[in-house]
Amino acid sequence: MWYHVTILIKLKKTNMSIIYFIAIAIVLAAVWAIFSYNLLVTLTNHAKEAWSDIDVQLKRRHDLIPNLIETVKGYMTHEKNVLEDVTKARTQALSAQNLSDKDAAENQLSSTLKSLFAVSENYPQLKASENFMELQRELSDTENKIQAARRFYNSNVRDLNIRIEKFPPSLIAQMFHFSKMELFGLESPAEKEVPKVSFK
Repeated sequence: MWYHVTILIKLKKTNMSIIYFIAIAIVLAAVWAIFSYNLLVTLTNHAKEAWSDIDVQLKRRHDLIPNLIETVKGYMTHEKNVLEDVTKARTQALSAQNLSDKDAAENQLSSTLKSLFAVSENYPQLKASENFMELQRELSDTENKIQAARRFYNSNVRDLNIRIEKFPPSLIAQMFHFSKMELFGLESPAEKEVPKVSFK
């Protein structure tokens, strides 16, 4: 009889150990899931915040262009098509809806600005204009800030995308519908070459 009681006690202890083990495993899995979810939320918010920095700099760039065109217009009497190209590129950049369209439009705008400044070399009076020089400085500063903001955004998006792709965090990402974000201008030639807006 004592033998049977001893076996029952051992079985009960074994069952309790299994129950404790399962309970601990469930608690650890829940803690990991909460941590993974919160990390994905944090990374997503960082990427969105980084995008808003790009938006601010792009808006500043777009706001400078009408003043630039107005200043240049009085000097460049034979360069109407260059000015029209810049205006058209700015309009396309302002109306771009998704990230890939915005990327293409902004790169086109950079290209037209480079053309404008290249042509301005032929107008010494324009280059000597204080207003033109100030706009050059502001635009150059803005271009540098756009590049810095792009790098910061792409870095945050890369971290988010890696987290979403990794296993097992990908399970949480799928469960709560986290999706990868697009990089901005990483492979574009205009990304690598900032428009040159300063003159010697």
